[in-house]
Amino acid sequence: MTPRVEAPELHGEVGWLNTDSPLRLRDLRGKIVLLDFWTYCCINCLHVFADLKRLEKKYRDVLVVIGIHSAKFNAEKDPEGLRAAVLRHEIEHPVANDAEMAIWSTYGVRGWPTLALIDPEGNLIGGVSGEGHFDLLDHLIAHEVEQATARESLDRRPRSFRRERALPAILAFPGKLCAGTEPARLFVADTNHHRVLEVEPAGRVVAAYGCGVAGFVDGPSVDACFRQPQGLALRDGTLFVADAGNHALRAVDLGGATVRTVAGTGKQGRGPLSRGKATKVALNSPWDLAVVGGRLFVAMAGAHQICVLHLREKTIEAHAGDGREEIVDGPLAEASFAQPSGLALGDGCLFVADAEVSGIRAVDLDPQGFVSTVVGEGLFEFGDRDGRGAMVRLQHPLGCVWHDGRLWVADTYNHKLKVVDPAERTVTTVAGDGRPGSEDGRRARFHEPAGVAVLGNILYIADTNNHAIRTYDPATGEVATLRLTGLPA
Repeated sequence: MTPRVEAPELHGEVGWLNTDSPLRLRDLRGKIVLLDFWTYCCINCLHVFADLKRLEKKYRDVLVVIGIHSAKFNAEKDPEGLRAAVLRHEIEHPVANDAEMAIWSTYGVRGWPTLALIDPEGNLIGGVSGEGHFDLLDHLIAHEVEQATARESLDRRPRSFRRERALPAILAFPGKLCAGTEPARLFVADTNHHRVLEVEPAGRVVAAYGCGVAGFVDGPSVDACFRQPQGLALRDGTLFVADAGNHALRAVDLGGATVRTVAGTGKQGRGPLSRGKATKVALNSPWDLAVVGGRLFVAMAGAHQICVLHLREKTIEAHAGDGREEIVDGPLAEASFAQPSGLALGDGCLFVADAEVSGIRAVDLDPQGFVSTVVGEGLFEFGDRDGRGAMVRLQHPLGCVWHDGRLWVADTYNHKLKVVDPAERTVTTVAGDGRPGSEDGRRARFHEPAGVAVLGNILYIADTNNHAIRTYDPATGEVATLRLTGLPA
């Protein structure tokens, strides 16, 4: 048997979350330790959390999971941004802010997510990259428990750590928005409250869909359950919901206040989407929606594709994207996206906020059409630069909406609202100074806005980390915070 080598000590982090003091491997002798190298922009990293929770529960007396957050984007290095991500994804284990990638480099990590397993004596058992490795990790941990028990090196005394706590608010990390007329309504994905709210333009909540507890249950809206819903689209009295945490598409009958599943099995799919009966096909993190006639387009973030649900036929298939995480233009089936997260219909095509390449893409609606890039250069080409064409830099945009002949973009990690002219390929900042905050007025600040919608001539922004809905008036340049009434915090 190949002798194990001692795991490098954890040094070089700039802070910790979910613990009162820094953790060192030498202080965890007797425990099996699982290091999770992640970055909070990465959809694959988010998928790993479910596996980690299962392992933590199963091996609660012998396993300690430590998140090593080695940021891809500049904004992710910010301690408050990381704290918000830890709360948003309900992470209970300690997390090191490896902003300078010191621990990443020491362990020789090459990509997100990567997991490293350490035995009770402090030696490396092995590592694995990517998602979907629960069975392998479960086997390795179970084997190590058996071996360490025989060596009498296992410490079964419980370890507990302080958790970050959020203050209660009416909204919890709202993700996406959509607007409807007759009557004028704003629909809000109250993501971490696992529900959707129907709101009047002035802020009065008139209805809530979903019981507020995470789950996957159809039926009357007061009993139905969602799990971290995101994108919304409205058609003929039906509100479609991208139920991201359940890897499903749901439909809310606004007249009857009932919820039903229209696509997905509740389990995460792997690889490119397969065509089939919608409720029999496993989806992979549907993040935003746009409806055109009898077609519901889906930004399938986890599969890196734009998919289409045919509402009459009740079938689903890929519309664009080959499933590779990249930025490639061309015919629909040959193009590549990188975690598409926002959709907007305008100017006869579908615009996509392609988050991981910090780009805006344009997708033809015709099945024989093409994909083109408005702005965006690559997976590691990001920043905050207005201008034209190749010189433009965004940072992980998540939301967009078409209004007044232009595309309005929630440039999420730059904490800004920007406007894009697709024909000229120009980008201009209209609100936000690039620093996280919650100030109103003409010198406004946001904190990772993720969704945007238009009602009348006013833009509504889901200001995710501020747990708020903000408004922007293009005529005055003023930003205000929408005061929600009708629901308790």
